Amino acid sequence: MKKKWGIWIVAILLGCAILEAAIWFKYKDRLLIDLESTRKNDWDYSIPLTTNLQNWVHKGDLVLVNTSYAIRPEGVKKDIITLADEDELNSGFVLLDRNMMLSRHVAEQFQKMTTAAAEEGVHSFLMSSGYRDLDKQEELYQEKGAEYALPAGYSEHNSGLSLDIGSSLTTMDEAPEGEWLEKNAWKYGFILRYPKDKVEITGIQYEPWHFRYVGLPHSAIMYKKQLVLEQYLQLLREKKEISCTLDDHNYNIRYYPLDSETTIYVPRKDSYEISGDNMEGIIVTASD
Repeated sequence: MKKKWGIWIVAILLGCAILEAAIWFKYKDRLLIDLESTRKNDWDYSIPLTTNLQNWVHKGDLVLVNTSYAIRPEGVKKDIITLADEDELNSGFVLLDRNMMLSRHVAEQFQKMTTAAAEEGVHSFLMSSGYRDLDKQEELYQEKGAEYALPAGYSEHNSGLSLDIGSSLTTMDEAPEGEWLEKNAWKYGFILRYPKDKVEITGIQYEPWHFRYVGLPHSAIMYKKQLVLEQYLQLLREKKEISCTLDDHNYNIRYYPLDSETTIYVPRKDSYEISGDNMEGIIVTASD
């Protein structure tokens, strides 16, 4: 009898282990995010970056653009393209304007995202707005007013990092495209920039269509912690360093407040990216 009980216990434990493994595999891209796995001693800060630090503050994928902080000329993405001219980057969704422009890199990530959504049966995407230069933004502001548009330089659309995504089925707050993006956009480096419950922080009413590219792992951290960009940058300023693990990649993020004596160091071996916050700091993100 004891032997039978032992067999049953082993079978139950094995079944639980298999179920846990299956759940882990299905949701591994979420479960591997671990903000507590700090690796403070693993970086080799051996290469100083001391050239034009002030310029670095105002460019990169994490620059804050809102009613208080305008995009600087150096912050506008340098790879802006007209989407209609790039056949490989305008399939799988409808372009409402053939003159629409966007950062090439952001467009590539958007293409990957809509392709993944189509594989899950969500495929009625359309793009209604992308990059706008300052002249077009000012024209929109004068035409529509402050209730609808922001002054030139204070809209994320002036950076090349943001786009408005719609659905040909219905409004985004009811469309399967909107629901899919809210759950999955972070996997491709995008965030819902103006959520319904963050209006007091962003100063912008809920816009279920407006998505902003910030890149991984930042989008994953913001998604998990339910942070908007303002809150995430504040977290980096407070913590100074954050580590996380995502899809078998270890990331280490360091925030450097800029002053007259600032010296930025980057890792010798790991790949890294640099972005300013458009305020007073520089963020170095390394991955192995």
